[in-house]
Parts: sequence; C-alpha cells; structure tokens
Amino acid sequence: MTTLVLASASPARLATLRSAGVHPVVIVSGVDESQLEDLSPADLALGLAELKCAAVAERPEVPGDALVLGCDSVLELDGEALGKPADEAEATRRWRAMRGRSGVLHTGHCLRDTATGRTATALASTTVHFADVSEEEIAAYVATGEPLHVAGAFTIDGLGGAFVTGIEGDHHNVVGLSLPVLRELLAQLGHSWVRLWTTPRH
Repeated sequence: MTTLVLASASPARLATLRSAGVHPVVIVSGVDESQLEDLSPADLALGLAELKCAAVAERPEVPGDALVLGCDSVLELDGEALGKPADEAEATRRWRAMRGRSGVLHTGHCLRDTATGRTATALASTTVHFADVSEEEIAAYVATGEPLHVAGAFTIDGLGGAFVTGIEGDHHNVVGLSLPVLRELLAQLGHSWVRLWTTPRH
C-alpha cells in the first residue's frame, strides 16, 4: 500500500483525511514561510504548498514509494493575503474588517510521488461569507485563541463555524485540504484515491 505523507502540522487537515478513510504519516516541513514575498494570495498559497512538499519529500525518513502532500491556505480580502494573525490585536482587526463581508480562501496543493519524482499541483479557491458579528462576539472568539492558529483567523469546523453564513465551492477546502482536488492530483500521478483508504468496511 502506498504511504501518504502529510507535510503539515494542521490538525484540521489530518482530521479531514482520516474522516475520508485515509490515515497519513505526518511530517512537519518547518519551512520559513517569509521567504516568499510580493506574490498574489493565490500564488502565495500554491508556492508555500510547493515549498512544504519539497522540504518533506527530501527527508531521509520518507519512504521511497511515498506520496508527499504539501498544503497551504491563505484568505484573500481586498486583494491582500491573510495567513495566521500574529496576535490577538491583529485577529480582532481582521474580524472587524471581515464581518458582514466575503473573502476567498485559497488552498495550494502539491503532491509528489517519491518513486518517480513526478509532482502535480493545483489551487482550490472557495468564497466564504462572514456573519456581521458584534464586538462582543469578536472579543469572545479571539479570547478562545482559535483564530490565532488558522489562516484568515477563522474556522468553519470549529468555534468559528457559527460566524460563517455560507460558502461557494468546496467545504473541505475551507478546512485546508480539498479532497476532490487531492483525488485529481493522485490520478494525474497514476494513483487511485480509493487505494489510499485504510478504514475497514462498515
């Protein structure tokens, strides 16, 4: 069975894969994200995914027949790329700017087959509509600490879910990993999505 290596520390990406029957090995890339500058939000998300994938694929502990998946998510608001907020003050400013509006969550995906050296990449973009939250709600949400750990300072699968009124596109992409995109990347490299399933039949 082919081993999928997830080059990400994101618990949400890991949970998304596990709920879909795939149990990857997690190896965190540790790349310096500041090395990419002056890119559009979409290009930044894809570039970071490629960096993470490449960094992990070259690690000695990665099997010679593994599939290494790098992902990175960026929220685009007013043409600006928003990653994880630096602190509570920035998270608060973000939410004041986002409330009652819409942004686009871009997730870059990069998959490398270490056996062949071939790589496939794709970007998934989902429009996210935010609720017109109150100052009290922003303060309470920021105080939980959750917004500080995620791109765009929000989650759809956690405490922030009540503040997202709708999306246009793939729901999993907002969590940080598009399953349909991953399936397509696997096919491009000659692999089958269903062969990654490790969950027993019900």
